[in-house]
Amino acid sequence: MTTATSRRSDRRVSPVFVGILAVTAVTGWATWTGFAQQPGVAVFLFVTAAWIVSLCLHEYAHARTALHSGDITIGAKGYLTLNPLKYTHALLSIVLPVLFVIMGGIGLPGGAVFIERGRIRGRWRHSLISAAGPLTNVLFAIVCTAPFWLHALDGVPRDFRFALAFLALLQVTAAILNFLPVPGLDGYGVIEPWLSYNVKRQVEPFAPFGLLFVFALLWVPSLNNAFFDLIDAVLRPLGIGALDQYCGQELYRFWQGTNEFCSVSR
Repeated sequence: MTTATSRRSDRRVSPVFVGILAVTAVTGWATWTGFAQQPGVAVFLFVTAAWIVSLCLHEYAHARTALHSGDITIGAKGYLTLNPLKYTHALLSIVLPVLFVIMGGIGLPGGAVFIERGRIRGRWRHSLISAAGPLTNVLFAIVCTAPFWLHALDGVPRDFRFALAFLALLQVTAAILNFLPVPGLDGYGVIEPWLSYNVKRQVEPFAPFGLLFVFALLWVPSLNNAFFDLIDAVLRPLGIGALDQYCGQELYRFWQGTNEFCSVSR
């Protein structure tokens, strides 16, 4: 009998994702070589494309883990192709996270692949499916910060270093926010299988508003400062200081004009 995941096309990497990778590679090269006439534009495109790649990998991790946990419908829904247009809410999954990066430099998580939880047995499997996404952001952050904590920055162009630092910041913020035990976020999905039925029933109506609740809290100045202090405390031991973080975000926001301080920093 043919299952929903037996067709090779269900698992073939989407041309859309390949195109996003190509944009990441080309703009990364332009940032590295200084080829672009306006380096800020190259950094903007490089970081944005790389951020979308990480969003695709985040959702793919959820889907792949669900497949191996028993949801054989994942392939037929297109979630294994890495095509962001196949997600349940393309607006939440891609557009809003990119807007949050542009507006506030925060890697807020998006939604989502639809997983048929009824096909999955075992609380640990349910928790692992939810944890797989933010763990991908952790892995992405490790890759972005590797040149810093390996002290391998010799020969790395300044603008590319700043871009990597900002991209790492986005991955760390996404991982931390996603692991919050707030309904609608992956952190709640990790603990939900271990909660009583009554607790889950009471919390369920709030799940659609969890992301908005977190976003609203981040607008509170004291909480926003505390959050970014935490991000800084994570990034500094990895070799990314405040200068790299600041200049990475300033370079990304090219429409605000050139920051002379960052342009002369080495």
